[in-house]
Amino acid sequence: MSLKIRKQTSHQGKTYQTRIKKIQKVLKDGEILFVFAANHKIRNRDVEYKFRQNSDFYYLTGITEEDSILVLTKHHAIMFCLPKDREREIWTGIRLGKETIKSMLGLDFAYDLSEWKNKQFELLLGHHTLLHFFGEDTGRDLEILSTLKSISSKVRDGKFGPIRIEEPIFLHEMRLIKSEDEIQILKTSAEITKRGHHKIMARSKPGMFEYELEAILDEEYLSNGAIGGGYGHIVAAGKNACVLHYVNNDSELKEGEIVLVDSGAEWGYYTADVTRVFPVGKKFTEAQKIIYEVVLHAQKNAIQASIAGVSFLSVHEKTIRFLADVMREMGFLKGSLDQILEDGSYKKFYMHKTGHFLGMDVHDVGRYFRDGKSRPLADGMVVTVEPGLYFDPSDSTIPKEFRGIGIRIEDDILIQGKKPINLTEGIVKEISEIESLKS
Repeated sequence: MSLKIRKQTSHQGKTYQTRIKKIQKVLKDGEILFVFAANHKIRNRDVEYKFRQNSDFYYLTGITEEDSILVLTKHHAIMFCLPKDREREIWTGIRLGKETIKSMLGLDFAYDLSEWKNKQFELLLGHHTLLHFFGEDTGRDLEILSTLKSISSKVRDGKFGPIRIEEPIFLHEMRLIKSEDEIQILKTSAEITKRGHHKIMARSKPGMFEYELEAILDEEYLSNGAIGGGYGHIVAAGKNACVLHYVNNDSELKEGEIVLVDSGAEWGYYTADVTRVFPVGKKFTEAQKIIYEVVLHAQKNAIQASIAGVSFLSVHEKTIRFLADVMREMGFLKGSLDQILEDGSYKKFYMHKTGHFLGMDVHDVGRYFRDGKSRPLADGMVVTVEPGLYFDPSDSTIPKEFRGIGIRIEDDILIQGKKPINLTEGIVKEISEIESLKS
């Protein structure tokens, strides 16, 4: 299949009907679920940001239109959507309309969005629990709360509405375990990401600016059918690599520096998340090589440890222990290893987690803890593995040749029994491979 096809035929229609029915099987009598589509956000004055659908809504419907509302109970599936409107469609594009959506998703009912306010009251009547992710849109939340208040005033008439509001965590738990179709989409995102990372490794040179590398990434992602980056590109040259979420991307690349690039293509609403580090010029310096090899070794160990049944947190703890011990042996940290781990002094060089869930969102949904304990990894989860070391450029206690070095190496790992699968292994990360791209 061509990478340029953004909508995959294997991930439509029946897939979404199946997901809706699966949710309905989870719902109990008396529970009602609201899932809202995203709306357009204003960038400045009357200019809108590029639209991106709410991940939960897309996961259940595959619909990329704004402002729709999916309502599910154990026995009914209902959609409210924008009406067909020839005049508006001339300006903003063809709308699916309620009849098409009803047929496409196998819904019981579909209504124009204009009917939502009137029907919201009757939909909530007789249900004791509303399942809804509050906090995403305060205006919408206030409207729902107002409706609930109106229903409560009818108690003397024998009517009742939800007395509990809960987050539908089961939806996020469903998203956490990826299907074969989802894995294939992530592999496509990884392939496009590889092309972008390899191109900027080969093209970077002294005198360029970070935003030029960012532009190459955008060009490569978009030309291969990606929506773009799944998050803002981090292109951090020199000491900027020590800023974890650096976003300015406006500094000049200089000989002798390295560039840390954290970027992943989003294709079919699923994003890769990859970090690579490479020299601006032809070669790493000796100090850069030393730190790079330490981080690479830590990453390889963490990937091997990412197997079904081990706790998510244990991978991070093993990585901390390894990196802290190396920093101690190199003289960057003082005291015993146990003391360093206990007082947290290792955070001077390594201050973030070793990974996170990945999928439709770069920091994907799903609970990391259950009953106060780190949950075990399970088949079908996709996680990042991204250890790093960062040396404050202004810290005079650090030898000069190490100051300003920031190294993070990140890959996307599919949990599969005792053999983790690296979905992004095609993106070079050995020093010899990176330097060969620069020759």
